[in-house]
Amino acid sequence: MISDIDSLIDGLRGLPETFDQLLSNTSWPSPYITATDDLNSNIVALHSFNSQLWNEEDLARRVLVEDSVIVGHKRAIDRFNQQRNDQIERIDEKVLKIFSAVKFDNKTCLRSSETFGSMIDRMSILSLKIYHVGLQLSRLDINDRHKLISSDRLQVLNQQRFDLSDSIDGLINGMKSGTRYYKIYRQFKMYNDPAFNPALVAENNAT
Repeated sequence: MISDIDSLIDGLRGLPETFDQLLSNTSWPSPYITATDDLNSNIVALHSFNSQLWNEEDLARRVLVEDSVIVGHKRAIDRFNQQRNDQIERIDEKVLKIFSAVKFDNKTCLRSSETFGSMIDRMSILSLKIYHVGLQLSRLDINDRHKLISSDRLQVLNQQRFDLSDSIDGLINGMKSGTRYYKIYRQFKMYNDPAFNPALVAENNAT
């Protein structure tokens, strides 16, 4: 079990670089990525869903297209967001399983209000911001002010990701020593569930 924990810690050290490499690949994000029982594949799948969600959010802001086109993007946003949340919970479940043999004293150890999966989700989104703000600097149609704003933002975002990496390391090392832990807080998203969304319930009852 310790070897699995150590493998997890080693893998986290290169995670920002892995996210950056995936984003720089011209074929990314692939709609055909599927998560397996391997934790790494869940993390890559989460990054893929976030990347596709980002692209759809951009497209949904257009104003010179038909409303029906925007509706299609909004539905895709809804779908990717649900897949993203499901993947966060799967990641949390797998990590807790890796630490299942560690003895935690719930009376003395610190409980993290943020789960491992939600931290990885934040790192994925920060990586997307870093990538897309970086692209702004290569544009030929911007002025010096836009370049300066983009450069300043890039510096802040990189520092935020560095700090987040430290926080993730702190959580995992704390869990390894039995001094920190987290619980899975289920999202229970109701709006996508036809049995719980009152608008969908009414719509289904009317048919």
